[in-house]
Amino acid sequence: MGNFKYFIRLSLAYLTRFKGVFILGVISGVVIFTLISVFSPVIFRGQTQKIGITGRYHTNELPDSLLELFGRGLTKITESGYVEPDLAYSWETPDKGKTWVFKLQNDIIWQDKDKLTSDTVSYEFSDVTIERPDAETLVFKLEDPFAPFPSVVSKPTFKKGLLGVGEWKVEKIILAGTYVHEITAVNSTKDKKIFKFYPTLDRTKLAYKLGEIDIISETLDSSPFTNWKNTTVVNTPYRNHVVVLFFNTKDPTLSEKSLRQALTYSINKSYFGERAISPISPDSWAFNPQVKEYEYDPERAKLLIDELDDEVKSNLSIKLVSSPVLLETAETISNDWKGIGIDTVVQVSSVVPTDFQAYLTILDIPKDPDQYPLWHSTQENTNISKYSDPRIDKLLEDGRSELDIEERRKIYLDFQRFLLEDLPAAFLYHPNYYTITRK
Repeated sequence: MGNFKYFIRLSLAYLTRFKGVFILGVISGVVIFTLISVFSPVIFRGQTQKIGITGRYHTNELPDSLLELFGRGLTKITESGYVEPDLAYSWETPDKGKTWVFKLQNDIIWQDKDKLTSDTVSYEFSDVTIERPDAETLVFKLEDPFAPFPSVVSKPTFKKGLLGVGEWKVEKIILAGTYVHEITAVNSTKDKKIFKFYPTLDRTKLAYKLGEIDIISETLDSSPFTNWKNTTVVNTPYRNHVVVLFFNTKDPTLSEKSLRQALTYSINKSYFGERAISPISPDSWAFNPQVKEYEYDPERAKLLIDELDDEVKSNLSIKLVSSPVLLETAETISNDWKGIGIDTVVQVSSVVPTDFQAYLTILDIPKDPDQYPLWHSTQENTNISKYSDPRIDKLLEDGRSELDIEERRKIYLDFQRFLLEDLPAAFLYHPNYYTITRK
């Protein structure tokens, strides 16, 4: 007890004698903390990220994820697919979708400090005439009514080259031949992003290992970095992409709807990522959750095959062509098909094949539910399944001409229901993409 009282007296005497120093220390600490809080963005600004992207791109066909850093569109699309104002604050169509009039905001500045006006907005469409009656008005005249047009102009626009109004300004572009090799972009705090482009994923991974880049963006394969101690791997399912198995509906064997259904029932989708059941994103305002899902049911598949004509059953073998990044998925499907007695040959193609029975690829789901190019019978170059159905044709035609969003929704609910019943393609899963970052 005596020792404790002595300690208290000593502490008080110390504080009394050195109280000035103590108070000055507290004040200094508060000032230093405040200065760090205020000026740390300045002190630590100017950081550089080196990001690897796999793929060959020309300057006019860069990924949307990049373009959206550099520029903005007349409109923007919400996660649910609704169209909202962006560079344009309003729009209207005086003739039911054939002419679209956009009014520009008057307080937007390009990255070169010029004011954004109708004359400086650049969009190019082969079948659209653009008029600029005044500085704040853009008029698009189409050959036919097209209800989704406001979503089309959500694509970022640029004054020239990649000079836009985005957060990041392109400082330098290096080309390798006609392809983009490197892009350097800066923001207002002098941070830099250096995007380096590589032709293959293996080459991108090698660049990461060699220290050329610190981030690999949007890759389907995270190996071998998952177990690297100095690396963080973030996994994100992309609901705007879907892994699709297209069936060649003109093939003598796969023209049979019941066989297409059997093949889909026999695939164990639990092997893969988040289940997909439709060509439209589950986040979309037009998504139909009540379509036929084709859950894994090999017994049902065998029954459907037993009901086929003897001529079809006697020659049951499938040539499955896969894009290179989905080879493992293709091998899994092949094993499932062999499990119900269907011999399968797997081939790999980096382009859409002209000769196939089934083709496995990743579909980038359009922002608007309009999928006329994929399924309408007149679209020979983009209708991968070579699919033809008058009812689907009519729904697709109505969907792109109807302006009322609730009526459009009803059209696309029917479109999904009938398409999934007929099954020109099987929708398997939403792929997981990985972002690999050095710590």
